[in-house]
Amino acid sequence: MAQTQRLFLADPDATDALGRALADTRPARAVMHLQGDLGAGKSTLARALLRQLGVQGTIRSPTYTLVERYPVTGGEAWHLDLYRIGDAGELEFLGLDEGNVVLWLVEWPERGTGALPPPDVKLMLGMQDQGRYAELVPASDVGAQWVAAVAKLVQ
Repeated sequence: MAQTQRLFLADPDATDALGRALADTRPARAVMHLQGDLGAGKSTLARALLRQLGVQGTIRSPTYTLVERYPVTGGEAWHLDLYRIGDAGELEFLGLDEGNVVLWLVEWPERGTGALPPPDVKLMLGMQDQGRYAELVPASDVGAQWVAAVAKLVQ
């Protein structure tokens, strides 16, 4: 399995570039868990990834809606923010029928434990010096291939 990749993101442009690299190397079906403190850049990265996949118009943070759905090649990308839910049982009411979903981007995934598909990649974002860091941890064979492909683009 591919190794964990840790990257320094000096500024918002670097975060956007990582999002574009993730989009350009995206597997046909994938689940990514986005982890990090408030303000770590999870939604910024997801927005760059979705824009690179061709999503037009406004890309809203799902902070209050909990889930935003976007058409992408092959189906839908779902961007979830589970910060405001109390437990995974609340996901039942969101109507998460994953039949047409080809990409899951899940912020605060620990709040949906047991109710979400398992991740292919866990992406952790945090503050480092004057910028941020991103740590991509493969969690499946698909995720390992994805992380390896991203590493070739961003190094």
